[in-house]
Amino acid sequence: MKLGFSLPLAGAWATPDNQVLVAQRAEALGYHSLWVFQRLLYALDPKGDYPPLPGQPWPRAFERVMDPTVTLAYVAGVTTRIRLGLSVLIMPYYSPILLAKQLATLDVVSRGRLDVGLGTGWSEDEYDASGVPFAGRGKRADEFLRCLLAIWTEDIVEFSGELYQVPRSKVEPKPVQKPHPPITIGGYGGPGVVRRAVTLGDGFSGGNTPLAQVAPLVRQIRAAADAAGRDPAGLHIVCRGSFVLHDSPQGKDRRPLWGTLDEIREDVQRYAAEGLTELFLEANFDPRGPSLERALRVMEALAPAGTR
Repeated sequence: MKLGFSLPLAGAWATPDNQVLVAQRAEALGYHSLWVFQRLLYALDPKGDYPPLPGQPWPRAFERVMDPTVTLAYVAGVTTRIRLGLSVLIMPYYSPILLAKQLATLDVVSRGRLDVGLGTGWSEDEYDASGVPFAGRGKRADEFLRCLLAIWTEDIVEFSGELYQVPRSKVEPKPVQKPHPPITIGGYGGPGVVRRAVTLGDGFSGGNTPLAQVAPLVRQIRAAADAAGRDPAGLHIVCRGSFVLHDSPQGKDRRPLWGTLDEIREDVQRYAAEGLTELFLEANFDPRGPSLERALRVMEALAPAGTR
């Protein structure tokens, strides 16, 4: 399993200096990748209160979030080897032609280091702000992906769909990676997401997937790949791992990745054993507020073998 690390993207620690520091330190320590997420706004109800997600409050980290593609372009210029991951961009907030241009350019300026995660999102408020209907988002995502792939892979592009159109044209530059940057489809393992991941994508990008759900998710994706005629071994299965560093042991019943350095290290090994191809350690969602000092402690302690 490859190991990545999040960039400072949300809250007060998300500064240009901290982004450069974390990016360069992760590269020097041998991490495989750096990751960002997307949030457009933090919706308030008419009284100014914070709205709930289904079953839980919105993380306070969502109050202030930097743009993910601009952030990756920024750190691309101060790194040379580490891969740059999006987990995930919400497709309906863009048109395929615009996103294809932005991400192809990012792949060019990073010299072929981009990993693209795409999803349909869950925030109806963000859909409203983007001027896109929330209903029918799965159908929209399927057509979006087909159009995006055509733009990236066809010398002369011509796409005519129900929702998206590209007139006969040349669209350059193409991505450095061929046939295109790896695309993982984000979600929580529903049948539509898994189908999209194995038929229109190169794998799956999960959120904070509980450890107990990882092995069933891996089996589900591999079975869907077999049914679609894809080689399961060639698919990426990437998950975010939000961690909370504690000074004292939290015990065997702890939430995975919440514990001492030794406990977090043990949990990373447990995620690897369940079949993930990549896990990235996420520092932006610490309920105490993200901390550069804590993030760097974890990064140093869990650095891939041979680099500590």
